[in-house]
Amino acid sequence: MNLLVTGCAGFIGSHLCETLLRAGHTVVGIDSFVPYYPETYKRANLRGLLEHPQFRFVQADLRTDPLEPLVRDIEGIYHLAAMPGLVKSWTDFDGYWTCNVLATQRLLEAVRTSKTLKRFLYGSTSSVYGKYASGDETLPTRPVSPYGVTKLAGEHLCRAHAENFGLPLIVVRFFSVYGPRQRPDMAYHKFIRALLRDEPITLCGDGHQMRGNTYIDDCVEATLQAMEGPIGETFNIGGADPVSVWDVLHKLEAIAGRKFRILREPERPGDQRQTFADTGKLTRHRGWKPKVGIDEGLARQWEWQKTLPL
Repeated sequence: MNLLVTGCAGFIGSHLCETLLRAGHTVVGIDSFVPYYPETYKRANLRGLLEHPQFRFVQADLRTDPLEPLVRDIEGIYHLAAMPGLVKSWTDFDGYWTCNVLATQRLLEAVRTSKTLKRFLYGSTSSVYGKYASGDETLPTRPVSPYGVTKLAGEHLCRAHAENFGLPLIVVRFFSVYGPRQRPDMAYHKFIRALLRDEPITLCGDGHQMRGNTYIDDCVEATLQAMEGPIGETFNIGGADPVSVWDVLHKLEAIAGRKFRILREPERPGDQRQTFADTGKLTRHRGWKPKVGIDEGLARQWEWQKTLPL
């Protein structure tokens, strides 16, 4: 199939593109290198993709650039491009609403008259559920950060286009994805980097926040399976190991053979207290289940981060 992946240079997007290419698809990847974190990480994520004969990279901004030529003849779209992160969304709302809402609307307008599009997958987040995000897809959506609000707005825009123009929509909600290529602003990346550099970490809140973690390989496979699910569905994508922040710190200390130096700060506005995905719907429809546990996944991320420049 001719597929398009937005946010192709990102953490999830680059892994997804590699998997699609291995399956024999032709992939157009779009990224604008929004400076949320250093571009060098994204360039490194792209390195292997650029060598593949069935991959075409387009540096484009979904908020401003013409999109109709990019979606011409495309059969499936994985829309993963977004401004991520909870905390920064309080201070850069323009960036979040333009990247997560305006960009989504412009992409939807570009595919409205498509004659070839068979599937459109929108990558959403557990943050749409709010402070307590444990359960299945029927949980109320009550985001407590501007980031969650903008991602939920993107979902609503997609639903509006599905209802009015027949968009063949699938929505997936990602829960705490980790593993090789994890963004440098994400917690596990920060924790491992601190151990490698012998630097202190900052622990916000009491450390008993619970997370259901999704290893990147499981995340990609679940995304592929969701794309083949019934049109109109929403699927949670999460792992099988709910752990607290303290649990993760102790596991990483065991892997590294050294202790953290911890600085304490109050809980941050918009932080989620508890997230754990009930993924039963995706299992029922597509037979998907997570395979990589938290201990194995953290060990793999540790080994990858050891190869990065300090």
